[in-house]
Amino acid sequence: MRPEKIGFIGLGLIGGSIAKTIRRIHPDITLIAYDTNPETLSLALQEQVISTACTGLTEEFSSCRYIFLCAPVQKNLDFLETVAPLLGDGCILTDVGSVKASIHQQVAGTSLAPHFIGGHPMAGSEKNGYQNATPYLLENAYYIITPSPEADRALAEEFQDFTASLGAIPIMLDYQEHDFVTASISHLPHILASSLVNLVKDLDNSEGLMKRVAAGGFRDITRIASSSPVMWQQICLTNRTQILKLLDAFIASLEQTKGEIAASGEAYLFGFFQSAKDYRDSLPLTGSGPLPQVYELYCDMVDEAGGIAALATILATNQISIKNIGIIHNREFEDGVLHIEFYEESALSEAIALLRKYHYTVYER
Repeated sequence: MRPEKIGFIGLGLIGGSIAKTIRRIHPDITLIAYDTNPETLSLALQEQVISTACTGLTEEFSSCRYIFLCAPVQKNLDFLETVAPLLGDGCILTDVGSVKASIHQQVAGTSLAPHFIGGHPMAGSEKNGYQNATPYLLENAYYIITPSPEADRALAEEFQDFTASLGAIPIMLDYQEHDFVTASISHLPHILASSLVNLVKDLDNSEGLMKRVAAGGFRDITRIASSSPVMWQQICLTNRTQILKLLDAFIASLEQTKGEIAASGEAYLFGFFQSAKDYRDSLPLTGSGPLPQVYELYCDMVDEAGGIAALATILATNQISIKNIGIIHNREFEDGVLHIEFYEESALSEAIALLRKYHYTVYER
């Protein structure tokens, strides 16, 4: 069953991307939204992503088949009491938070429980806000679904089918299992990335030498440290138990490695790096699982005026849109001096063939 009307409470990066994806794939579905930022709602109306901008949780939401809670985790909890009277028969209330325990525990035993089907689209960006939302963010991303025990199984399956129709890969999990898994592969890495950045910042000299020479390896493993501080503050506070458990395990692992380095443990250190390499190399390709889909190439260029403009013109005249373009100043771990990202796999394939036709040296990941 396809919903006729869907409401959004919060229209930031994730909410906005879901709304844009629905508009792209199911243009006949009516979308309404409430957000505390009137500029966000104005832009969504201007882009015709939503048909109605609500001033609050009004009766307009009572006719929605699905209602998405897309505000920060704590704010979503605050909205529950207000949204409860608006849930009609068969209405699905879902959220997009990366921590599920707090909302499931607050919903349990209330009138919300039969309606609540938790959700976590495992896609995102270090950027935030509706202005950075895209209609392709969900493509080939896992979408974890955590139904309330009181929710009808048929409703959960309906919602699962709907997320699949958006190009995502739905998986149903118990909410506690979800929180441990995401703490391991998402929350802990964000804490480690931010800790490493802060450590280097504190150790850097007054001329900022470390910042200046920071190369591909450092930038790759710390990219996620640029994510929203508010969001990650909320995640640490709401998934505290699982995060603390994992931090204890990680600290113990670091202590063991520290001891082996101090003791010049050659066999251990080789096995340590080999095991990590083998497991990392076995991960699914980019775009399968929690890693966002990236369509990118690297290209060598002659250092001359107008070189980038000429390349961009070649792509533009062939209707190939560029998502992002940048110059690689340090070639550690990277081939090519120019890094170009595209929105779709087909655009990447066309760009590679076209640039090679014009005798550019192109490197594929």
